[in-house]
Amino acid sequence: MICLPLFRCLVALAFGAFALACSEGEGRAAARAADASPFDAERAFSHLERQVAFGPRVPGTEGHRRQLEWMQSFLAERADTVLLQPFSHVAESGDTLRLTNVFARFRPDARDRILLIAHWDTRPRADQSPRRADRDLPVPGANDGASGTAVLLEIAEVLRQHRPPMGVDLLFVDGEDFGPGERDMYLGAKHFARNLPPGYQPLYGVLLDMVGDRDLRFPVEGYSARYAPEVVRRVWDLAREMGYGHVFVNETGPYISDDHIPLNEAGIRTIDIIDFDYGPGHRYWHTPEDVPANTSAESLGIVGRVMTELIRRGG
Repeated sequence: MICLPLFRCLVALAFGAFALACSEGEGRAAARAADASPFDAERAFSHLERQVAFGPRVPGTEGHRRQLEWMQSFLAERADTVLLQPFSHVAESGDTLRLTNVFARFRPDARDRILLIAHWDTRPRADQSPRRADRDLPVPGANDGASGTAVLLEIAEVLRQHRPPMGVDLLFVDGEDFGPGERDMYLGAKHFARNLPPGYQPLYGVLLDMVGDRDLRFPVEGYSARYAPEVVRRVWDLAREMGYGHVFVNETGPYISDDHIPLNEAGIRTIDIIDFDYGPGHRYWHTPEDVPANTSAESLGIVGRVMTELIRRGG
């Protein structure tokens, strides 16, 4: 007969050993996935750094203009087709914003296709900074803007070298983060949803937003679970199989208004992969601390590997 305190100790030890074995198993699977994947995490991180080096990518700024030129040139060398979707928006402030979505297509004639999305603009004001003096500064946007864009740019390089088994569209939306309120946010996604290419109906969409946090963790975003649960299962199951179950965790997170909402409303079943808990106590989001030092190549690599494997398996 085992006394209760000893029994508890043995259960705890057994559970700890089980968790360690699972962790080691995931680690081995992740290492194999990293070795096998054509996605280059370090090169993706260089795309992130280059974007931040342009300066804030706020509509109407030099950084915004330079990034658009660079992305257009980068994608034109890799995609089958690159379409620009320029549009204007009059903000609540009365300012007229000149915005551009970039739509890069691989195998544009393929019927079956998936849509991957990221926003490439940055927040004009660091309104969440604890320092009042910093709140009128623009956000550098290493994670909130550059991370998802960096992953999609590196996916474009992968697809240049490895022809996908299906059609793949990369959509870089503008004006996601202008704000301060939602009337002046998600502008590129709203415009794209209102102006879909004729007959455009991808199988589903995946939005990558804030995917570069050094301490990466993706619970299932609430609207994604509501509107496209089968897409959530497909991506989270694949990530777990690849050894990333500790990152793509099987729990429901907050409901987050983001670019996937207008796409779902337009009939494109779209999920949002987002780590909204950015930095200790969420302290880096919409602050001047959203810089490359608070992101990591490995985080970009995890997301990029899952996405490229999703494509390799035909969606």
